[in-house]
Amino acid sequence: MRYWFQRSRSRVLVFLHDLLMIPAAWALTYWLRFNLSTVPPEFIDQAVRMLPLVVLVLVPVYWAFGLYRGVWRYASMHDLVRIALAVLVGTTLLLFLLFVLNRMAYIPRSMPVLFVIFQFLLLAGPRLLYRWLKDRRLDFHDGKRVLIVGAGRAGEMLVRDLLRDRNVGYVPVAFVDDKPRRLGGVVHGVPIRGTTREIPAVVEIYGIDVILLATPSASMSEMRRLVDLCEAAERPFRTVPQIRELMAGQVAVNHLRPVSIEDLLGRNPVTLDWDGISAGLTERVVLVSGAGGSIGSELCRQIKRCNPRRLILLDHSEYNLYSIEMDLLDRPDPPLLSRYLVNVTNAAAVALVFERTRPDIVFHAAAYKHVPLLEDQVQAALHNNVIGTQIMAAAADTWGCERFVLISTDKAVNPSNVMGACKRFAELICRDLNQRSACRFMTVRFGNVLGSAGSVVPRFQQQIERGGPVTVTHPEIERFFMTIPEACQLIMQAAVIGAGGEIFVLDMGEPVKIRYLAEQMIRLSGREPGRDIAIKYIGLRPGEKLFEELFYASEGFADTPHPRIHVVRQDTDPSPSLLQAALDDLREALFARDDEPSLRVLARVVPDWQPQDQAPIGEPGRDKVISGK
Repeated sequence: MRYWFQRSRSRVLVFLHDLLMIPAAWALTYWLRFNLSTVPPEFIDQAVRMLPLVVLVLVPVYWAFGLYRGVWRYASMHDLVRIALAVLVGTTLLLFLLFVLNRMAYIPRSMPVLFVIFQFLLLAGPRLLYRWLKDRRLDFHDGKRVLIVGAGRAGEMLVRDLLRDRNVGYVPVAFVDDKPRRLGGVVHGVPIRGTTREIPAVVEIYGIDVILLATPSASMSEMRRLVDLCEAAERPFRTVPQIRELMAGQVAVNHLRPVSIEDLLGRNPVTLDWDGISAGLTERVVLVSGAGGSIGSELCRQIKRCNPRRLILLDHSEYNLYSIEMDLLDRPDPPLLSRYLVNVTNAAAVALVFERTRPDIVFHAAAYKHVPLLEDQVQAALHNNVIGTQIMAAAADTWGCERFVLISTDKAVNPSNVMGACKRFAELICRDLNQRSACRFMTVRFGNVLGSAGSVVPRFQQQIERGGPVTVTHPEIERFFMTIPEACQLIMQAAVIGAGGEIFVLDMGEPVKIRYLAEQMIRLSGREPGRDIAIKYIGLRPGEKLFEELFYASEGFADTPHPRIHVVRQDTDPSPSLLQAALDDLREALFARDDEPSLRVLARVVPDWQPQDQAPIGEPGRDKVISGK
């Protein structure tokens, strides 16, 4: 009721304003016609007699054109066009009636043009002035002085939102932009003061308190450069989300967020053949093992976009399975789901799931992945990563699946740890099955994903929140990184272009030093590495390498239809009989719960890996401190 009253009151005030502007425009027209001097009495008399008709004609026309539906606070070009049309139509109708009534006596020829001009100015002017006053917040509201980086579409929408909301606490002072044609320009009254290279100088000259990055389409290298400049300016900075995260036309203050490590280490958005992916997944029954994990859950979200006939969720963690199920069901147009609380090492349970659901496509993401932990948990690693893969792959073969996609890792290349060797064993199982199955088996190999459960990024975040130190194993250690959505999208792309038997390798870009990662995360938290938070080097952990690899030296390298996906082929796979014998021996060793024969089997299948001295089960190796502050 209160809202209705306020809205009605506003419309009445706008109506009264326009009603008063009609006689004002009528009087100004006569006054200007006679050179701002005395108007002859006969013209004054005629003008007064005709005024009621002028009002009676124009007011309904104004109403018909919706001049009272718009809100002055948001007066726009659309409102100006509406006013112009209402003025032209109303004046034309008025002149026609005056001609019929008195042949337009005492109406000078210049009067119609002048009357149109004054009507437009008196109707549109106050509306624009009101909006300008609101946008400029002439109530002298205090706020932090803001520099906006990027005067493009995102920057324009951002500054408009800042000027509109008096309670946001930000006052836009200046822009910087690298496009020469924009330099020296003004956006909503905010000047463009220089290029991005001049951020530190502009901050100092204009007393900037906060820097806002309105560059959603910037490449990752460009984001790193901008962040370095902001850090050199020694001011806090925030950013709008990347372009793939924004809906078209929506950039506002509430979208601002801190710059994340994903902004600096991710890459440009992946261009996918969504038509091809959809053709491969639409109306298919798709099963995802490890559906509640970091990769598995994102795969489920991405697969949902392709409208599968049914999505099968399989996981042995009750909470993870519940979480991904609720996540999918809470989204618009949830897919048809089935979920199974099953361990992939349980052959009978897996067979029952395949018998009931008859999946067309399987994404096998279930795996143990933590390298140091698995070095002394050999039985669990081999059982889950090798036997579990063999059971899932055999079920896909038995129940007539079309495709089986194994999610592998760069640690499977020249493995130095149990986890990598197990994943290499799993790759060989899939390649062997592909040679004698109607199902097409393929492997997708990639490096670390940012933000996955147990990865280095959340660990560093926890250490920074505790005040440090941030622990890095070695000053020179490097890893490949990509974001979880990017990895999952490329997995789906590889799944639909594969013919069977391939090992696809995702283009991971350039490796990143973990030391750089730690330093950037500390800086993004607003602190200085070595001064506010120490970085402590603790030595390589069991099974850890300084540098990861994506290919064996013996593997052939070839491009695919997608520029970010490569395929490797090799001729050194073990014979099917050797592989089957190794699997039989492995099962016996696992049944006996004996590490030594299990490791010997692993070394036999993956000769590039040699077992290290194993710590007793449950007793992780002790880290060595190299240096620290």
